Amino acid sequence: MNYLFPTSYAWGNFSVLAVGIWAMVQRDSLDAIMMFLAGLLLTILTDIVHISVFYPQNHHLSDDIRFSIGMAIFSLLLKPVSCYLAYRMYRERGGEYTFNIGVTRAGRDRSTYEPIDQQDAPPQWPDSSKTAQQPY
Repeated sequence: MNYLFPTSYAWGNFSVLAVGIWAMVQRDSLDAIMMFLAGLLLTILTDIVHISVFYPQNHHLSDDIRFSIGMAIFSLLLKPVSCYLAYRMYRERGGEYTFNIGVTRAGRDRSTYEPIDQQDAPPQWPDSSKTAQQPY
């Protein structure tokens, strides 16, 4: 039997399918759904490479080769929808996506700063109307 795609195509997609089943079974696991989302994103890239590299050059393709190429392209087109649904599931489970590149602001903006260690802190400067006369 003549296969169109290499075995890495099948192994990549079936392993992501297995991680997806694991993510559906363990509903409280953020790691499972994150691994599924990362696997989907990775297989989008590898599917593009597989389809572009292993697409046959001749114009006389058999029906089963045309069908397998069509299903591979259809699967590739559905993967962004699957990524969106997996991301929504990740957010429902309490996951939070924060993109932090490690750059912090240098300025100190304390306009929203509220000290919580002292409830009734004495004022920093005494009230000038209540100051006592200083003895000489």
